[in-house]
Order: sequence, then C-alpha cells, then structure tokens
Amino acid sequence: MIKAILVFNNHGKPRMSKFYQYYPEDMQQQIIRETFHLVSKRDDNVCNFLEGGSLIGGTDCKLIYRHYATLYFVFCVDSSESELGILDLVQVFVETLDKCFENVCELDLIFHVDKVHYILAELCMGGMVLETNMSEIMTRVEEQNKLEKSEAGISAAPARAVSAVKEMNIPQKFKDMKLPDLPNLKF
Repeated sequence: MIKAILVFNNHGKPRMSKFYQYYPEDMQQQIIRETFHLVSKRDDNVCNFLEGGSLIGGTDCKLIYRHYATLYFVFCVDSSESELGILDLVQVFVETLDKCFENVCELDLIFHVDKVHYILAELCMGGMVLETNMSEIMTRVEEQNKLEKSEAGISAAPARAVSAVKEMNIPQKFKDMKLPDLPNLKF
C-alpha cells in the first residue's frame, strides 16, 4: 500500500504531498524533511529504492523515488509493494504531468495544484493503484477539462446577461420611442 506521495524540489521545498495514512500536520512536515534528507544525499547513479525513515514506518517502509531536473518524486510504500512497479508508476505520473503541462516544471505544480491532484487521483486512491495506462488517464483529464470549460460558460452567464443589457442601451431606446398621439379625453 502507498502511504504517501511527496514531490519536493532540490532545496527541500514541498511542491505536492498526499498522505494516504493519517499523520498530524507537524508529523507530516517532519516526514517530508526526513524524506528529503534521506533522498537528497544520495548520488544520481545509485539505486532508487531505500528503507523508509523512522517517522513513516522504519524497516516496513520503502522510499521509491526518481529525480527529474529540479524535482524529486517520492512514493513511500509498505514492504508489500513491488519496487519496480512503483518506479514504473512514478514514470507514468511524471509522463502524464508532462503531457498535461507540456514539459512540466516546478511552477506547474505550484499554480495548477488542483489539476496535479486530479491526475494523482486518477492514478491511485486510498493508497491503492487504480490506473497505470497513461492514455486512459489523459482521456479522463481531457473530460475534466471539457467539464470545467462548460461550467465556466454557465458561471459566466450572469456576466454575459449584464453586458447584453448594457449593449441594448435601454434609456436611449425609451427616448427614441414614438408613441401614437392620443386624443384629448375630458372627464
């Protein structure tokens, strides 16, 4: 089972974190710091698996990570998970982000956190892997984008109605109205 998914930069700043097991906020921050210290001091040419830190599970936990440019993608899993399977899952996650954001970078993770979490939710939920087929995930992301655009159209309807009324220039239309002459009626 996946316990947590962490993404942080080369300086240890968390860019995304998702915990599938409850930890208090201060404990989560400690886990992120400890994980960064364990992963960042390793050379790029060594194995991408290591025993988890003391905070997240000790010997029963494994940290499986990939380092891409300025970002570390770390999956904290229990000993029942396959290291190579999770490494492949990291690759699918990164490639999906890359397709969505056209060459994903740190700023994409910061400014589009909702979309990143949506992609992650398509990949795994509750610590269990749901989908590993990138084309399936991309189909769901595109459907979500279409839904967001259609909802944006609905939410923009009041603004469009106000601008349409302004364009009508109603006060001028009242001035331009020609009323028929009414006969003088005396009562």
